[in-house]
Amino acid sequence: MSDLLSCEDYTARAAALDLPACAFINGKYMPAKSGKTFDTVNPATGEILTKIAACGAEDVDLAVEKARKAFDQGVWARLHPKERKAIMIQWVKLIKRHRYELAVMESLDSGKPIRDCASQDVPETVHCLSWYAEAADKLYGEISPTNDDAMGLIVREPAGVVACVLPWNFPMMMLAWKVGPALAAGNSVIVKPAEQTSMTALRLAELATEAGVPDGVLNVLPGLGEEAGVAIGTHMDIDVVSFTGSTEVGRLFMKYAAESNLKRITLECGGKNPAVVLSDAEHLDSVAEYVVEAVFWNMGENCTSNSRLIVHASLKDALMEKVMEKVKDWRTGDPLDPANALGAIVSQEQFDKIMGYIKGAKKEGAKLVLGGEPLKISNGLFIPPTIFDDVKPDMTIAREEVFGPVLAIMTVGSDEEAIALANSTCYGLQASVFTGNLKKALRAGRDLRAGTVSVNCYSEGDITTPFGGYKLSGFGGRDNSLQAFEQYTETKTIWIDLSDHEVDASL
Repeated sequence: MSDLLSCEDYTARAAALDLPACAFINGKYMPAKSGKTFDTVNPATGEILTKIAACGAEDVDLAVEKARKAFDQGVWARLHPKERKAIMIQWVKLIKRHRYELAVMESLDSGKPIRDCASQDVPETVHCLSWYAEAADKLYGEISPTNDDAMGLIVREPAGVVACVLPWNFPMMMLAWKVGPALAAGNSVIVKPAEQTSMTALRLAELATEAGVPDGVLNVLPGLGEEAGVAIGTHMDIDVVSFTGSTEVGRLFMKYAAESNLKRITLECGGKNPAVVLSDAEHLDSVAEYVVEAVFWNMGENCTSNSRLIVHASLKDALMEKVMEKVKDWRTGDPLDPANALGAIVSQEQFDKIMGYIKGAKKEGAKLVLGGEPLKISNGLFIPPTIFDDVKPDMTIAREEVFGPVLAIMTVGSDEEAIALANSTCYGLQASVFTGNLKKALRAGRDLRAGTVSVNCYSEGDITTPFGGYKLSGFGGRDNSLQAFEQYTETKTIWIDLSDHEVDASL
């Protein structure tokens, strides 16, 4: 599935695409009730790809009505789990069949390099949906310990109508992370993609219907956060909202839940993740490769980006030499050219934000050692790998999430100082630590306050491991693994009296 085509092939496929533009509600495409649209722009060229339906409260009401009707009628929720599994597997087969189309659509919409879309995003989407499809008929309830006079059944039931609010950095993968377990558990689902990247979510919903997912069970509502997002957050008949995005917007969803029906909220928010290189780290060539990948992958538009490199002074110069060598392999350019490792920044707003951080770092006294200026390519939004040295802990670039291809290097004099500095953040999503000592690795894994700690590598784990964060990085649950089902199910106790006593009918 990861076979790459040529730039010419991808460009030709892009020109031939039939781009989805309407909301997908109750098994069919339809415009927003208001008739409003917004432009979706190719960030690599500045060209408008198409105009997308701008859904609002009326559209949310309609989608929730259809989703609730489907749920109450049991067309999906009451299917045998093996039947849901079969339909989801058919959906996966269709995604594989349309993999080139989806990869190109994702690249055009987001600016992501096609080699990542084709070799990572589509295959990981397929793997995630397949994994949850297979899990659908392998989840068991429990029986509580009782005496012979009773039986306590502990069962899990689908929560009802679930809303999945997605980020723009990994549109397909984040849809799969949320929709996979939500559908496998039997829920009706409403997806609100980020307005910057709506197209693959719409196409995936169309393919799901083609695979046999009943009408009303999977709906996609493109739109602006202040309209469609608010309507979802405040809706009285949505049972669960699973959100990935900024901590600022995550707080709003908590507020919306408190002010409406106390719907369950799961948040996966920001990060300011460290790569910690301890004094006894080995194989610096490998360390450098991970450091570069961790910060520049997906143009740094990644919630687990290791945007802080905290390195012991004794290894600093040797590691920096290798980092500067490795970064040469990360070429920036046309996203549809598989030779390029970095594509375009997703939007003008995000581009301006990143450049603001770069200018601020220069002003605050950080030492620019690489990059720092935008690239002029086809009227697009391109920022090359940028590295700052001599970064102090109180600098903005060391404290705030840049969400761009910018690395901040901080030097420490002891391993204890390194761990303390790594933890000196309001976030706690991911951390990487490099050491040649097993005890230090285990100690660091315990001491680092993050939801995922990778040792001698950069990793988010895989589909079998729960993903989420500490502190301002997350709240209410985890994506991935079997633990993800806890977001989308209710636990019910059924208590059965088995005693022989007779009930007095006169009472």
